[in-house]
Amino acid sequence: VPVINAVLRNRLKSGKEDPNRVDERYGKASIKRPDGILMWVHVASVGEAQSMLPMISLFLEQNPDAHVLVTTITRTAAQLLGTRLPNRAFHQYLPIDKPQWVRRFLDHWNPTLVLWAESELWPFIIAEIGKRRIPAALLNARMSEKSFRNWSYAKSLSEKILSAFAVILTQTDKDRDFYIKLGGRSVVTCDNVKYCASPLPFSTTELDELRSQVGARSVWVYASTHKGEEELALATHKNLIGKFPDLLTIVVPRHPERAPDIESLYQESGLSFGTRTKNRYPTADHSIFLVDTLGELGLFYALAPIACIGRSFSDDGGGGHNPLEAALLHSAVLHGPNIQNLQEIYDQMDLAGASLPVTHGEDLSALIHKLLSSPDALQDQIDRSYRFAESKTHILSKIIEELEPVFLLAHLSVLKHPDQAEVL
Repeated sequence: VPVINAVLRNRLKSGKEDPNRVDERYGKASIKRPDGILMWVHVASVGEAQSMLPMISLFLEQNPDAHVLVTTITRTAAQLLGTRLPNRAFHQYLPIDKPQWVRRFLDHWNPTLVLWAESELWPFIIAEIGKRRIPAALLNARMSEKSFRNWSYAKSLSEKILSAFAVILTQTDKDRDFYIKLGGRSVVTCDNVKYCASPLPFSTTELDELRSQVGARSVWVYASTHKGEEELALATHKNLIGKFPDLLTIVVPRHPERAPDIESLYQESGLSFGTRTKNRYPTADHSIFLVDTLGELGLFYALAPIACIGRSFSDDGGGGHNPLEAALLHSAVLHGPNIQNLQEIYDQMDLAGASLPVTHGEDLSALIHKLLSSPDALQDQIDRSYRFAESKTHILSKIIEELEPVFLLAHLSVLKHPDQAEVL
């Protein structure tokens, strides 16, 4: 406990924990449990949160007396969900994986069923779900070869943990094989749950105003950036302004609290820049526009015809963020080499020509130059990206079908997909 408390204090100091809700990390609920059916959905990050919203909305539409509890660990995901969860859905932070705090959490919430959309298998939480025989499914499951080797040394533990899930839906066949070997049951490949995500929301009024302010300027967005990528956006802009003197580069950091450091970087560059919180809209004088707000990424994907996806060139080794969000809003998708966290999605998109990989950061400006110089080629790339993302929307129907046993175990009616007349 002293070690956990020290870690939490450090996270509070760095802004990674909400000081007003830190008790939730100890399993202490901040709101009363609503009566009746309660579906608990746990998501790993902003991406999974966005992807699970269609499922949550569908469940609430078909169960008018039910509620949904959504848990996350990250503060960013909590802030996003605070603005996007439908009525009768609410957010709490996941308790730290310590027995008494987990039991306190489950005693209070007593969920009817659990959808766990994270590959982190917190042992006490999952074991307690199994012990209480709460119908549960593991969604979007993935496992690296390193994790598989580590779990293989504790096969009996992995079997016990995975036995809590009536259904396990994996991202790839390789993931499926790993989970089966570790003792998982009813393991099915269902592709990535992120294919289920609806287009990011945005204000059409704001978009019209932005388009009016930007006019005929060439524009691109570097989305969900991490440390090191704001510098790349700056270097790319400098490489392009000779050919496109009116170019507007939009930078949307993944964590807006980093904005002061990014502003200092751009001040030193000598280029004129604006910020969303101070200027609201880019002016004709702004070369770079920093979006230092949360939850507006959809607006700038809808504005910019070209999007480079963040954390694919970052200093932390990368991993990549969701490229489908840009594709669904008609933005051509570019990305760097470090996309291991969503490798399957990027591999499929690259193979289909729906995204354009860039091996080295210094090559990014050449690719953007090529697209901005040819409106026909740019439109073709936008169309390829959109068609690919749209073609994957059937994944929700597949997931609903595979979750049928979990809903039956919870004595609930199975979900109906809105595009189908029969109960799946």
